Amino acid sequence: MGYEKRIDGRGFKETRPIEAKVGVIEKADGSAYFKIGKTWAYAAVYGPRELLPKSMQNPKTGILRVNYNMLPFSGVGERVRPGPSRRSREISMVSEAALLPVLDLEAYPNTVVDVFIELPQTDAGSRAAGICAASMALADAGLEMKDLVGAIAVGKVDDKIVVDLQYEEEAYKEGEVADIPIAMIPSTGEITLLQMDGPIKREELIEAIKIAKDVIKDIVEIQRKAIKDKYKGMIQ
Repeated sequence: MGYEKRIDGRGFKETRPIEAKVGVIEKADGSAYFKIGKTWAYAAVYGPRELLPKSMQNPKTGILRVNYNMLPFSGVGERVRPGPSRRSREISMVSEAALLPVLDLEAYPNTVVDVFIELPQTDAGSRAAGICAASMALADAGLEMKDLVGAIAVGKVDDKIVVDLQYEEEAYKEGEVADIPIAMIPSTGEITLLQMDGPIKREELIEAIKIAKDVIKDIVEIQRKAIKDKYKGMIQ
């Protein structure tokens, strides 16, 4: 039969509605939120600041630390248990790796930049939303960056390649499902995150990545607009 129509009526290459804003947490050095459908991600940046204890300092560069956290009762599926988990630590690690290539931390030796990603509500695509929010928050903090990082989940539901899976698609029972979070630097085309959960053929994966690159370019334009909107009133 095949997956002929998406559960929420979207086109197969269409994302859910997106909202983005920076400067949303007053006491942070930089902050942002990124909303895609029913998935909300907030990011707060603190630093660069002196890294303690000093034995952890690197005199040649600063370091980036990312902490990803889904709040209890934030998910559509099973309740999220409070506190660190194997999943949150893994997503923190891959988010850090996705963001590092655009940062020039050699300008901040012996320091740390802490990024806290909090998700009060999720409906799939949480790590991609968190990376988008964190990228904007780093820019809002004034760090030297080569570009923003955009991210989206693409994948396969039964026989169709789809963009921005929601939870009901991830849980689809009528056929195979593959979920592929991707992060990219749009100016270079460099992929900084590529993960895969579920079976997919090689040619389908290539198609999914190609579609994701086009979608991410549009997402980064939304991120850029959010940053410009904050500062346009300050620039004469």
